[in-house]
Amino acid sequence: MTFVLDASVTMSWLLADAKPADKRYSGSVLTSLAGQDTAAAVPVTWGLEVANVIARAEARGLVTEAQSEAFLEMLAGVRINPDSATFPRALVETLSLARRYRLSSYDASYLELALRLGLPLATLDSDLLKAAKNAGVRRFSKA
Repeated sequence: MTFVLDASVTMSWLLADAKPADKRYSGSVLTSLAGQDTAAAVPVTWGLEVANVIARAEARGLVTEAQSEAFLEMLAGVRINPDSATFPRALVETLSLARRYRLSSYDASYLELALRLGLPLATLDSDLLKAAKNAGVRRFSKA
């Protein structure tokens, strides 16, 4: 099973500021990734988003560098596959989706990937979730 993984879910695995329902959802996504037959697809910008949130969280004292390193080690142990075709689509398909659904280009890249690959989307972002629903993309849920 493959799905598109949004940075909002990824970062909830590190940061403790998520609502209980969001924590349960993101925990179920992580549990799914522990399965041998499950992988997450991400746009190429995912790593930059994750690095940015980590750096900002460390600067604000929300996590230590040691906690971040442990988190990154955990991420290295799950199947997360960056999509090399994200960049060539950024200025046409992704921009179009950002305009249509009033999303950031980063969020629209997750939607574009889910639409192109016909995959469900794991996200905690309410605007992205609404756009995905309107575009016919279902939210990932552990079966």
